[in-house]
Amino acid sequence: MSPESGRSVTSEGSSAQEPGEPPLDVFSACCPSRAALDLIAHKWAVLVASSLADGPKRHSKLREHIGGISQKMLTHTLRELERSGLVERRIYPEVPPRVEYSLTPLGRSLREPVMALTEWAKANGGTVAARRSRSESPSPVGSKA
Repeated sequence: MSPESGRSVTSEGSSAQEPGEPPLDVFSACCPSRAALDLIAHKWAVLVASSLADGPKRHSKLREHIGGISQKMLTHTLRELERSGLVERRIYPEVPPRVEYSLTPLGRSLREPVMALTEWAKANGGTVAARRSRSESPSPVGSKA
C-alpha cells in the first residue's frame, strides 16, 4: 500500500486500483495522476530517467551524459524524482563520500514509456524543428503560408 495514495503498489511500482474506487481520470483537474504527468512530462526528468535506465550513475556522469543541463537543474530534477519515489540516492561511506543515483522499482516502470518518448524525439526532432523554424520565419508580403 502506498502511504501517499492509500493504493496498492505492485512490485513493478505500478498502482493497482482498489475495488470500489472511482477510476482515475487524467483529464480531471483533481486527479492525482496529474502530478505524475507533470513530473514525467518535464524534459529533464525524461532525460535523467532515460540516463539512469541502464544503471546507477554519479551526479557528474549524469551531467556529462545529459548535454545542456546545468548543475543546479540536475540537482533540482534529481531531488524531485527522489521525492516522488522514482529515483534513489545512495551514499557510500567512503572518503570522499560517493553518491550514486538509480531508478527505484517505480522509476524502472517508466523505462518503456521513457524510451518510447526518446525514440520518437530522435525520429521526429528534425521535422519538428523544421516546422517550428518555418512558422517563426516572417512570410513575404502577399504570400500565403
